[in-house]
Amino acid sequence: MPEESDAFNKLGTLLKSLLKQQSLSMRKLSALTGMDTATISRIVNGKQQAKLTHLQKFSDSLNVPMEDLVKAAGFNMSESEKNNQQNINNPVNHIQEALASSKLIDKNFNTAHIEQELDKYEQYAQTEEGHRQICEMFETKIEQVSGIGPYIDELKQMYQQYLDDNMLPKKRAILGSALLYFILSADIIPDYVFPIGYLDDVIAIQIVQKRLAE
Repeated sequence: MPEESDAFNKLGTLLKSLLKQQSLSMRKLSALTGMDTATISRIVNGKQQAKLTHLQKFSDSLNVPMEDLVKAAGFNMSESEKNNQQNINNPVNHIQEALASSKLIDKNFNTAHIEQELDKYEQYAQTEEGHRQICEMFETKIEQVSGIGPYIDELKQMYQQYLDDNMLPKKRAILGSALLYFILSADIIPDYVFPIGYLDDVIAIQIVQKRLAE
């Protein structure tokens, strides 16, 4: 993690450049983001550290990748932390370690949170609206994370199984829960917390595979 003043300066410089390129004032950015103009000014001028919620609003309003803002804000992770993305034999422990070292999220993580979400999505997958969202949004979401999220092949296989007319309704609902978790981005760890933001999707897939086996 870099010195805070350096991180503030890098983010401020990036934001100033983006505002200039898009001919936007801080007041206009305030209207776009819903953030107070004074808060934006303090962040841009290096007097206040941006939170992830701030960065997400900047990303949406300025059409800049969240990863670029996270890195400029000084949240870039060490190589040892990045290795947690590949080393997922004990995923819960690795996610807890990564979250603790990155300081990006102040939240206790456990698989119960994901299981609760999957239970909710299993019910939703059995509705007409849930089925429609899976069919209409899966391919788009895959394109958005292409080359980034792990277990993409497993998700594609699950999608093909979900579409199989001969699939039992109970198994289709379980498959749908994983697909909806992936599609709707209601992640326990937000996807923009790069590179560990996709690890809870991996755990969701593993839980669903276990449920299918049972």
